[in-house]
Amino acid sequence: MAKSFKELFINNEKWVQSKLEQDPQYFEKLSKGQKPNFLWIGCSDSRVPANEVTGTESGEIFVHRNIANMVVHTDMNLLSVLDYSVNVLQVKHVMVVGHYGCGGVNAALGNQQVGLIDNWLRNIKDVVRLHKEELDRIEDPVLKSNRLVELNVEEQVFNLSKTSIVQNAWAGNRKLRIHGLVYDLKNGLLKNLNVSMGDVAALDEVYVFSPPPASSGAA
Repeated sequence: MAKSFKELFINNEKWVQSKLEQDPQYFEKLSKGQKPNFLWIGCSDSRVPANEVTGTESGEIFVHRNIANMVVHTDMNLLSVLDYSVNVLQVKHVMVVGHYGCGGVNAALGNQQVGLIDNWLRNIKDVVRLHKEELDRIEDPVLKSNRLVELNVEEQVFNLSKTSIVQNAWAGNRKLRIHGLVYDLKNGLLKNLNVSMGDVAALDEVYVFSPPPASSGAA
């Protein structure tokens, strides 16, 4: 593990050399563009690196990360990544990936002020409010945190399906699937929460957009 800024460059050179030994044209091929099938929306936690966790190479997963893997409809960063992924890169799968032991989730369960991030964590507190009855029945703090991690992922899957970006893709008969996963830091395994969505069938009608009007082509 790198302990200094200088070590990052040393490690980078070693990594480059190892890639070139496997394939002398590795970086030349990579520089020509990307065509990932997956968008990973994960937590910024340094212990959850998308490529390492999934055993994928550079160029195979497009990644967006924020505190507690949130899908907030006023977050232009997230929406821009989503739009580019779906409409330009034409990804086939969007994955919301939470992880047990998430600091953001744990903070949202309490009432202690942390700082500016409190305003971001309010979105997780909404998840707590929606599932308060279930969470109140869980006395063990670790189990309660783990369950909120799962519920938060599920809610973010629904939030993705409520975006015009995703719904327009579905309306255009795109084979786009949204999935909810949780990463377990204690064993390194990904857990499929089986909350995948490929259409608006599971949404309340108030969230379902009408198809966008067809372009007339008139000048």
